[in-house]
Amino acid sequence: MDNLKAYNDVGVPPFMYGTAWKKDETTRLVELAVDSGFAAIDTANQLIHYQETLVGEALLSLAKKGLKRESLFLQTKFTSVSGQDHRTPYDQAADLPTQVQQSFESSLQHLHTDYLDSYVLHGPYSRWGLSQADWDVWGAMEAFYHAGTTKMIGISNVQADQLRELCEKSSVKPMMVQNRCYAVMGWDKDVREICQAHGIIYQGFSLLTANQDVLRDPQVWDIAKRVGANPMQIIFRFALQIGMLPLTGTTDESHMKDDLAVLTQFELAQSDLQTIEALAL
Repeated sequence: MDNLKAYNDVGVPPFMYGTAWKKDETTRLVELAVDSGFAAIDTANQLIHYQETLVGEALLSLAKKGLKRESLFLQTKFTSVSGQDHRTPYDQAADLPTQVQQSFESSLQHLHTDYLDSYVLHGPYSRWGLSQADWDVWGAMEAFYHAGTTKMIGISNVQADQLRELCEKSSVKPMMVQNRCYAVMGWDKDVREICQAHGIIYQGFSLLTANQDVLRDPQVWDIAKRVGANPMQIIFRFALQIGMLPLTGTTDESHMKDDLAVLTQFELAQSDLQTIEALAL
């Protein structure tokens, strides 16, 4: 499957490896994921859930093996104070643009790079609507994009109304949206439709953990048996074919290879896609 492209024409590998909750295993697992074939890595400068420095250690190790920086797509995030513990990668007393600048520079150091492929706001400051805080942070991120220190900017954990407002009022629209994707919410259909209308790449995470009922559904098992795959692969292939960039955080090497196999080894019929979409109704 070819790379995906947002409206600014930057290519993005169609499957991403997520590093949340890997703790001390982060370095080993990132190396394993890249060795298995993943070319896109997602992390965040947030010590509660991520070990960005250990992602960087993996990248150093991979570089020693001959892997060039430009062959990997690196994505990390700015996380607000409310999403951090006491180990913030910035001065909590500083103004928001300064916090973003400090976090961004820290991420570059952690990842041993002078640019990012994607820089994402980990989530809006409130559940509904966009506040001045969101606009202050987004303005700082836009500056990174204009300076060329990140090729793309985006937002995570965003509601449809917030994304719509961001697209309408920002100087630079997001190129990425990363959301937890629930089948019972129509696979985040409202947000995906906005992304499609604006040329934004939609990244879906928790596709398996948030949809255990779907994985157990007999119809999904029937599709899996017919195409010679497992139910997890069916969900990932479904995501790809309806326009998502899926994330996986598996710690199992065989599962990594199974996940990547969905890019080339089978394709779902339109009727299969309709069946899986209807499971949420």
